[in-house]
Amino acid sequence: MEELADLVDLEDRVVGQALRSEIRRLNLLHRGVGILCRNSRGEVYVHRRTPTKDLFPRLYDLFVGGVVASGETYLQAATREVAEELGITGTPLEFLFTHLYQGPHNRAWVHVFQVEWDGPVIHQAEEIEWGGWLPETELERWCDQVEVVPDGLEIFRRYSATRVSGR
Repeated sequence: MEELADLVDLEDRVVGQALRSEIRRLNLLHRGVGILCRNSRGEVYVHRRTPTKDLFPRLYDLFVGGVVASGETYLQAATREVAEELGITGTPLEFLFTHLYQGPHNRAWVHVFQVEWDGPVIHQAEEIEWGGWLPETELERWCDQVEVVPDGLEIFRRYSATRVSGR
């Protein structure tokens, strides 16, 4: 059964609902989540998306996440996504910031979270083709060497700027 998601306006107010396929086809503004997974060694989990993804197939990403289902909160969606994609459960997520991404293939209000995890990572085979830990100090260089999903790259650049400025 296809996912129903809330459509929102530029103030992140719900203005309707649509199926995920319609949101993708028409690039409708909706809600999404992105979760940065880090471990206690200062590494971030990065991955390559599968070729069957409906958006940005085979590109690399620094975040796991996805569409917030209709009636679901951002935190509920983030908790669900990190469990589905990486097998991470029972660990609290920390909210970082909200970001409005408006690209030619995806438009979403994204709530960005992070989670610290030192346990095993279990990929969702339909979503993740490859993944591994990378020192946070190497992320900027890595992003210049591989093709990173554009929404994740924009959010990562904001995250990096926020950390440098201390905001």
